Amino acid sequence: MPSLVVHLALAGLLAAALLGEELDARALAVVFVVTTIPDLDVFAGFVIAGGHRSVLHNVWIPLLAAGLLWYDTRVRASSFVVGRWGLRGVAVSWAAIVAYVVAGIGLDLLYGVNPLYPIHDEFYRLTGELLYSTEQGIVQTFVDLNDTQGPSASEVGHVSSGVDPSQGAEPATVDRTFPVAKAGWELFLTLTSAVVVALRLVGNRRGS
Repeated sequence: MPSLVVHLALAGLLAAALLGEELDARALAVVFVVTTIPDLDVFAGFVIAGGHRSVLHNVWIPLLAAGLLWYDTRVRASSFVVGRWGLRGVAVSWAAIVAYVVAGIGLDLLYGVNPLYPIHDEFYRLTGELLYSTEQGIVQTFVDLNDTQGPSASEVGHVSSGVDPSQGAEPATVDRTFPVAKAGWELFLTLTSAVVVALRLVGNRRGS
């Protein structure tokens, strides 16, 4: 799976794009904190088989958050978010929810997540290709209707991480690895995000 650094890199790009001139260090911190939440289910793996990439990697959490935010800002006579943080708070809240879905869950979908857990217990993985062939026309292998059902949380079992490298008791000398970038595209994304976010923050500060 992508490292937390890579998740935050994509979240930073999303924040810069969605918030524009509203982006500052505090707004970026909110987006970063929310993006980190899905990976906290690594601790669920200690007590629930396959809990990592299931418990907090499901779509129900951001859907509930989006529903509550919509109700608060569109239906309630007096919005709590607007009253406390103004319209800027609404924008940051929506950006954080998008980051949760795209940067928090979406990146892990490349390696397998359980997005409908616990209502439907099945891991999905976004893998395949989309191309145009002069002989076959448009070809895509992302969706295979004849594919067998993916594994459940219990079938996936333990998911190795720096927090929980192996299943069961571990020796005191166990190697805990916390990667920054495990592929060239991850490093490229991280560096690009750092430059873009820094330029946006500096530009916004000068314009204020």
